[in-house]
Amino acid sequence: MGAGPELKAGLSQRQLNMIAIGGVIGAGLFMGSGAVIEATGPASFLTYALAGVLVILIMRMLGEMATANPSTGSFSDYARQAMGGWAGFSAGWLYWYFWVVVVGFEAVAGAEIIRYWVPGAPLWLVSLVLMIAMTTTNLFSVASFGEFEFWFAGIKVATIVGFLVIGTLFVFGLLPGSDLSFNNLTDHGGFFAQGPSAVTAGVVIVIFSMVGAEIATIAAAETPDPAKSVAKATNSVIMRIAVFFIGSIFLLTCILPWDKYEAGTSPYVQALSEIGIPGAADLMNAVALTAVLSCLNSGLYTASRMVFVLAARREAPGALMVVSRSGVPRNAILASSFIGFLCVIAAAISPETVFLFLLNSSGAIILFVYGLIAVSQFVLRPKTDPSKLIVKMWGYPVLSIVAIVGIVAVLLQMALNDKVRPQLLLSLLAWGVILAAYFIVKAMGGSVAPGPEDVPTGRAHRVLVLANETLSRDELRTALRRVDRDGSAEYFVCVPANPIDTGQALTKGAVYVWDATTEAAQQRLDQLLESLRADGHVAEGALGDYRPLRALEDAVATFGPDQIVISTLPLAQSNWLRYDVVDRAREKYAIPVEHVESDSALAGS
Repeated sequence: MGAGPELKAGLSQRQLNMIAIGGVIGAGLFMGSGAVIEATGPASFLTYALAGVLVILIMRMLGEMATANPSTGSFSDYARQAMGGWAGFSAGWLYWYFWVVVVGFEAVAGAEIIRYWVPGAPLWLVSLVLMIAMTTTNLFSVASFGEFEFWFAGIKVATIVGFLVIGTLFVFGLLPGSDLSFNNLTDHGGFFAQGPSAVTAGVVIVIFSMVGAEIATIAAAETPDPAKSVAKATNSVIMRIAVFFIGSIFLLTCILPWDKYEAGTSPYVQALSEIGIPGAADLMNAVALTAVLSCLNSGLYTASRMVFVLAARREAPGALMVVSRSGVPRNAILASSFIGFLCVIAAAISPETVFLFLLNSSGAIILFVYGLIAVSQFVLRPKTDPSKLIVKMWGYPVLSIVAIVGIVAVLLQMALNDKVRPQLLLSLLAWGVILAAYFIVKAMGGSVAPGPEDVPTGRAHRVLVLANETLSRDELRTALRRVDRDGSAEYFVCVPANPIDTGQALTKGAVYVWDATTEAAQQRLDQLLESLRADGHVAEGALGDYRPLRALEDAVATFGPDQIVISTLPLAQSNWLRYDVVDRAREKYAIPVEHVESDSALAGS
C-alpha cells in the first residue's frame, strides 16, 4: 500500500534564478506600456516606480514568510495560518482562477502575434496549438518546464538589456545621428502633461504588468534548497523592477515625445525605429511571442501547483493530487489546461460577452491576493521564530502597514475609475462565489451525522484498526474491550498516509508534504503497535493509501477482519467525517464498525 504521490524537486538554482529574473517581464511591458505612456505623459516612469515599490514590498513580505516556511502552497498556506481557513481557501482559489484565465488570454494573444506572420491562420486553431504545446511541456517534467522557462526568460532579459544599452547610448548622444538631450521630458506639455493625478491613476494598470514576481516563491519549493532559493529570488526583485521597468520606461520617454506613442503598438518598436534599428517590428513581435509563451508556461505551472496543494488540503477534488511517474501533478495540470481551453473557446465564439466577463472578473483578483499576502505577513511576523527570518521585511510593522494601505488605495482608485470599475465589481463577485464555496465545504464537513452504532460482538478474532488519529493507550484499551472482551484477537493497524490527517498539509509544501506525511504516519503506526504489543496482543500493521476509503478497502482485502475500528477526532474537528468514512464503511462491509473519537489534544502526536 503506497503512501501517496510526491512531486520531484526538479528545478535547478540556475533555472529558478532566471525564472525570478524574467518572470516579472511579460507581454504587458513589451506591448502595453505604450498605453500607460499615452495616458500619463513623461512622468509615466514615476507610475512604474510607485507600482514597483508596492510590488517590492509585497514580494519582500512574501519572501520573509517563504524562507521561514517554503511551501508550494505559498501565500495560500500563510493566509490560512494567519487568518483562518477562509483566507487560505480564498487565496488559493483566487490565484488559480486568475492564472487559468490569464492562460486562456495569453493563448489568444500569442495566436494574434503569430497571425502577424501568418495572416490567414484561424485564431482558435493557433491558440489551441499553443495550449497543447505548453501543456505537454508541463506534463513532461518540472525540469522541462524549468528549462523552457529558463530560455524564454533569457530571451526577454537579453532583449530588455539590449534595449537599455542601445537606448542609453542614443539618449546620451553616443550613437550616430543622436544628441545628448532630455527635452522630450518637458517640451510637450510639461513633465506632468496629463496632470499629477494621472501618475497615481496609472498604477492600477501598471501593477498588473508586474504580476509574476511571486512565482519564484512557489517554484522554489521544488528546488533542493527552498529557503536559499527564495532568499535569492526576493532579494533581486528591487534590481529587476528598477532596471527592467523604471529604467526602460524612462528611456522610452526620452527617445520619443510621449504623445507620439500609440496604444496598441509596442513602444519599443517605435523607439527602436526612431533610433534606426532595422527589423524592429519583427524583432519585438518575436520577443512578445516569447513573453506570451513564457506566461502560458508559467501560468499552467503556477495554477497546477496551487490546485494540487488545495487538493492536499481537501479543498479541491482528491483526484487532482495524482502525480505522474515523472513527478508532476498530472491531473492538476490537465484540469488547469482544460479551463484555459474553455477560455480560448469563449474568445472564439463569445468575445464580447463570456470572454470579456472572464477577463473583467479576474481583473482585481491579484490585488486581493497581494492584500492577503500583506495582512498574513503582518499577523505572522510576531509568531515566527527569529532564527527562521532569513529574509526580513524592512521597517516592520510600518512598511507592512504601508503596503496594506497601498493595496487598499489602488482598489479605491479602481472604484473611482469608470473604465476599470467593472473589473473591481466582477472580481468581488468572483471572490464572493469562492467564499460561498468555502462555507459550503465547511458546513458539509461539520454537519455529517454519524451513522447508527453497530453493536460490537465482543468476540472478535481479527480486528482491523484504521487509525486516522493517534489513540492513547487507555483510549485504545477501552475501545478494544468492546470488540475483544477476552483479548485473544489478532490485530492489524492501517494508518492512511494522508497530509491532512497527519497534520502535515498545513505546514509543509507540496514537494515535502509526502515525506513529512509518511514520517508522521509511520510514527502513529509504531506508537499504536507498541501499545497493542505491550498489552500482549498479536499485532501487525502498515501504512495505507492517502485516500482513507481506499486504504480501508486494501486493508480489508489483505487482512480479512471480522471487526473494524476507526479512530478519528471528535465530529466537529474530523476531516474524515466530512467524507463519511465511518458511515460508508458501515454501508459497505457486513461486519461491525466501531467508531472511536480520540482526545483532540493528542491529534497528530
